[in-house]
Amino acid sequence: MDAPASLDDLLKFMAKKGASDLHLKPMRPPLLRIQGKLIPIKSVPLKPREVEDMVLPLLNPVQRRKFDDTQSADLGYGVTGVARFRCNIYQQRGSVAAVFRRIPFDIKNYEELNLPDVVATFAQFPAGLVLITGPTGSGKSTTLAAIIQDISRTRQAHVVTIEDPIEFLFTDHMATISQREVGTDTPTFKEALRNAFRQDPDVIMVGEMRDIDTIATVITAAETGHLVFSTLHTNSASQTVDRIIDSFPTDQQEQVRSQLAQVLRAVVSMQLVPRADGQGLVPAVEILVQSPKISRHIERGEIKEIHQEIENSVSYFRMQTMNQSLIALLVNGVITYQTAMEISSDPDDLSLKLRKLFPQIEQAQREGKMAPSPADFAHIVELTEIKRLYDEQEELWRQRMHEKDELLAQLEGDLATLRQESSAFTTTIAELRNQLESMRAERERLIQEHNARVEKLNERIRDLNQQLAGGAKPQVDKPTTGFFKR
Repeated sequence: MDAPASLDDLLKFMAKKGASDLHLKPMRPPLLRIQGKLIPIKSVPLKPREVEDMVLPLLNPVQRRKFDDTQSADLGYGVTGVARFRCNIYQQRGSVAAVFRRIPFDIKNYEELNLPDVVATFAQFPAGLVLITGPTGSGKSTTLAAIIQDISRTRQAHVVTIEDPIEFLFTDHMATISQREVGTDTPTFKEALRNAFRQDPDVIMVGEMRDIDTIATVITAAETGHLVFSTLHTNSASQTVDRIIDSFPTDQQEQVRSQLAQVLRAVVSMQLVPRADGQGLVPAVEILVQSPKISRHIERGEIKEIHQEIENSVSYFRMQTMNQSLIALLVNGVITYQTAMEISSDPDDLSLKLRKLFPQIEQAQREGKMAPSPADFAHIVELTEIKRLYDEQEELWRQRMHEKDELLAQLEGDLATLRQESSAFTTTIAELRNQLESMRAERERLIQEHNARVEKLNERIRDLNQQLAGGAKPQVDKPTTGFFKR
């Protein structure tokens, strides 16, 4: 493009190139994000007035007031036959700039998104809280849309979504879906959540938990029997739990831990990773699923233990850590070793796991390098040291598991004792209640007798007063027998 084009032309060009984002900034040509990299379009730099003329007319009066007040505004915009776009218009260095995120009209399913099979089960939860987390552009909204579309196709339910702005447009199938946009259909997330309770929802989707009020209301909604989905900008499941709890004042955190331990059903933490063949991106996914141990760790504030529990719950609960997901992608040849190391938040742990599980992968990284000499004893020492480290880790893990089993047995014994005491208390309370009911019945009987006697006395007093008022003396009954008869 040699000259500035219209906004719709730029968005069509963006979709044609398969870009995820379009950046409009004064004094630079438009930029496209393609496979994670920002690439400038071959065009003349945009002037400040040209950017303003492109994006400011998109704002409705409410959005314009918000932009004037906060120098930033979110909105949705669609180009017929191309795609919908999520736009953020903001001010920088005194001029207007904007970023458009492409949102396809078609909503992909789990298989097309290369998501683990366990994610498909989240749509069938009867209630609770499911969180999709990750950095910006990691596929949170796309994954959430796949789940909501699955609910629409498989459940007879009412789904209420609260978004800022509305991104994917859902269609009714078995379920009916009400989509509400902050700034257009409702003033705030908090107000929309409050109103949602009166709209007979079965499922609530909150675009993002941005503040403590929204987080508290989301947890309450999950407690009251709704299935709630939302997103957070965190990089792991344990960090997600930590972020939610730390959002509250210290004196409320114990209560929040207890609530979260009960309602949190699953956390999906995502990152998009470049494919080895250069054909796009693939998600690396960490998954936490509610289990008795996970709930206990959350309630006790043992955040560091959550990661270890995820790692050890792959077989039964289908959980997995981010490193385990990267290993799966690496073993299946979807991503490269270098990419996995760059993406991993703990590359040393990833390297150790690869050496233990798939040593040939790391060995392949040495191809093209000088192989160690047969006479080099240092190489043998290095391998021996690696084996020793693994043996130590396994022994340490066995000890920790034994300690946890002993603690669990002790807690189960304590729980049984408490249950027995509770049963005895329940019996005593029942007996006291029976006694109280008997005393209440006796009291009512005595009150009724007393009232009857008082009523008789009142009647007698009224009779005497009537006789005195008539000037008549009260008649005294004369004896009819005995000595005084004469």
